[in-house]
Amino acid sequence: MNKITKIGFTPLLFGFLLTVTISGCQEAKTTANAPDSTNTNGEISTEKQSDNTQNDAESPTRRKQLNQDIQAREQRNNMVGDPQQRAEADLASEVRSKLEANIPRGKLTVVANNAEVTVSGMVSNQEQLDQITPLAMEIKGVRTVVVKAVIKP
Repeated sequence: MNKITKIGFTPLLFGFLLTVTISGCQEAKTTANAPDSTNTNGEISTEKQSDNTQNDAESPTRRKQLNQDIQAREQRNNMVGDPQQRAEADLASEVRSKLEANIPRGKLTVVANNAEVTVSGMVSNQEQLDQITPLAMEIKGVRTVVVKAVIKP
């Protein structure tokens, strides 16, 4: 018991952060049938997504969860690093969460590379397409946004 107390909190926190960072992916998708990469504009998987899954993504509870996830990641990054320097997986995940919460029925894929975020896939209308860049820029650490998404009702 005494050895556990001597280990301290820092190595435990570092181990947790390392595990979370390693398990994160570089590519984040707003839906299961979003494009598999940002190299395909508007081409989506043929998998059919259930209405229950889509309705859940648009619910107020889910929006709240997504926003809390973004805040938690920002707080974690502020504690352990430079607030403007983000891991690519974190940037992609946070932007994906922001888009999922604010663009209903969007089928988008997000990839981050050196603070540049690329978003591809489909949205329902021009208004949603126009929202992508401002929403992505709300995430700390995003410097530029490349939008390859297309409108497909």
